[in-house]
Amino acid sequence: MLSAAAVISEIGADVREFFPDAGHLASWAGLCPGNHESAGKRRSGKRRPGNKHLQPVLVECAWAAIRHDGYLKALYHRHVMKWGGYRSHIAKSKAIVVVAHAILVIIWHVLATGKPYGELGADYFTRRQDPERETLRLIAKLEALGHRVTLEDAAA
Repeated sequence: MLSAAAVISEIGADVREFFPDAGHLASWAGLCPGNHESAGKRRSGKRRPGNKHLQPVLVECAWAAIRHDGYLKALYHRHVMKWGGYRSHIAKSKAIVVVAHAILVIIWHVLATGKPYGELGADYFTRRQDPERETLRLIAKLEALGHRVTLEDAAA
């Protein structure tokens, strides 16, 4: 409840007045990814400083959100594994900023449209995958481990 009050006090209740889309809000808050491109090469960039009152609140909300099953926990896990796994402090820090960004985008959409948030579910990323492509990937992985794979249709 206090987090919601802090967020509303920083961005206001009518978000469309100052932020035409969620990207503008994320940029102002300093929660969008940095961009460093030179001579066609893309390097990792620092994110901008942003609002020093809003960022800590959203990061705390993100730590709380990943404790519950759902889309935000799946998003956190996906990014932690992308950046080095759970033993890496840097991977966890970067992933929590991704979740804080997602929360801020959700807040913008809820305030701008007036519609409640619809949870995408913990299996959101697995449902998005093409089953045929995933099957081929898993077969290749098993064959690389030295197994011979034959497929049969499941009995309906």
